[in-house]
Amino acid sequence: MGEQKVVSLGGGHGLAATLTALRGVTSEITAVVTVADNGGSSGRLRNEFGSLPPGDLRMALAALCSDDEWGRGWAEVMQYRFHGGGELSGHALGNLLMMALWDMDGDAVRGIRQVGNLLRIVGEVLPMSLDPLDIEGTFNTSYGRKIVRGQVEVATTKGRIESLRLIPENPRVTPQVLSALGKAEWVTIGPGSWFSSVMPHLLLPELAQAVVASAAKRIMVLNLPEPDSVDEFAGSSAADHLEFILQHLPKLRIDYAIVDPSASESAPKLKGLVEGLGGELVVAPLSQSPGSYHHDVKKLRSVFAHIME
Repeated sequence: MGEQKVVSLGGGHGLAATLTALRGVTSEITAVVTVADNGGSSGRLRNEFGSLPPGDLRMALAALCSDDEWGRGWAEVMQYRFHGGGELSGHALGNLLMMALWDMDGDAVRGIRQVGNLLRIVGEVLPMSLDPLDIEGTFNTSYGRKIVRGQVEVATTKGRIESLRLIPENPRVTPQVLSALGKAEWVTIGPGSWFSSVMPHLLLPELAQAVVASAAKRIMVLNLPEPDSVDEFAGSSAADHLEFILQHLPKLRIDYAIVDPSASESAPKLKGLVEGLGGELVVAPLSQSPGSYHHDVKKLRSVFAHIME
């Protein structure tokens, strides 16, 4: 198989799983990462420095590290989190390294590339925007209509989400992202926290327009059904997630939607939605174990390889 150019949109553990799976198929990968995180180490650094949140970028870099002792070793160091009760407690070392590089010259993309060079990564990691973003969601809850702001707040609000928007509404798209989309043969979307990792890409007008206009084939990796103990959109189906995307970006077309058989309760509706978008529904085992809502990277890699042959 030739080295096909792939752009992967997402954030957090979902994007890391996609990147780990894809690197077994091609080395021409551009990871485009959400920059709306406001929790944990990333949120603290963002508040202190007014910078992009580094956490999801760090995870993407670690997922693409070179597959040798050097790359894996540095990826482990990057992921190391300080313990104890002091000011460093909870910070990941990779977050601090990125902050230092950004603080030195103010060029976010160059700083990420320097970390990528240290890890000898496959492909490239880019922030979706050069501006740190906030997410605002409108929910129908048992207490009435509620508007919440912030990635953590949106992810943990109980209720049925009505709408979602970015603040600012039209931030700067990272120019290298648009260039990568212009050259891409494939674009992957998802899996991940649907509102805080997946949807932000499709809410940024210039980026969404570039995804819609791209000549690349689009693959959507749908989430595994989540147990009620998971806060974000608990109990919602893959079909609900697709409908929510269409509510915000009706012009989107996809070529393939990948889903685990455990989503069978919404299969007829889901199949109709996917075909209405011009795509094919690919049903394949994807979970790490029965009942797990985390994707198995080897299973995901096998599906990617089959589709992209």
